Amino acid sequence: MAICDWPAAERPREKLLEAGPASLSDAELLAIFLRTGVKGKSAVDLSRELLSDFGGLRQLLTASQQDFCRPMGLGTAKFALLQAVLEMARRHLAQELRKGDALASPTQTQQYLQAQLRDRDHEVFACLFLDNQNRVIRYEELFRGTIDAAAVYPREVVKQALSVGAAAVIFAHNHPSGIAEPSQADRAITERLQKALSLMDIRVLDHLVVGDGHCVSFAARGWL
Repeated sequence: MAICDWPAAERPREKLLEAGPASLSDAELLAIFLRTGVKGKSAVDLSRELLSDFGGLRQLLTASQQDFCRPMGLGTAKFALLQAVLEMARRHLAQELRKGDALASPTQTQQYLQAQLRDRDHEVFACLFLDNQNRVIRYEELFRGTIDAAAVYPREVVKQALSVGAAAVIFAHNHPSGIAEPSQADRAITERLQKALSLMDIRVLDHLVVGDGHCVSFAARGWL
């Protein structure tokens, strides 16, 4: 049965408009994105099959173009549309931390940094540079590494912080393994960075380790 023949309350688009997007399942949200199914399958049926084949919504959203376009019902046009949607979501979060705005909450900061780093397949060490009112000066990815490590040089961090006139910083890096638990090396380099920056009267407010759907805050654990 085609979706147009379903009761109105069960159609994904009508359900979203009536009860909000949070009321929809992953398959129903994906069906709205796909718009149409394939012969013998409604958009919802196709969505359920795709989610099963990829192992979940996030795996589908982060698939390469080659992997995304392989199943029937998907293609280059839908891949391009998906990338545009994902980039709009990232930019929406970025606007919440645009230059000159004070940080509103730790949750806001974590969401932004997770969006930037969570899906990288290699380790990235980034920094939010802030002024003395905790207003954002700049977000910058300072070091990139391999799948499990990135070399971090305190002298370069201090140099960059001074060049932008930062009074405080928030560090973040991702663990491509998906496990956000900080390592002893993470704690050691954070201590070195904190000591180096303190000589310039630059405060380290937090260091966030980004995993798969989870983020660990050094500040929340009392390590800073």
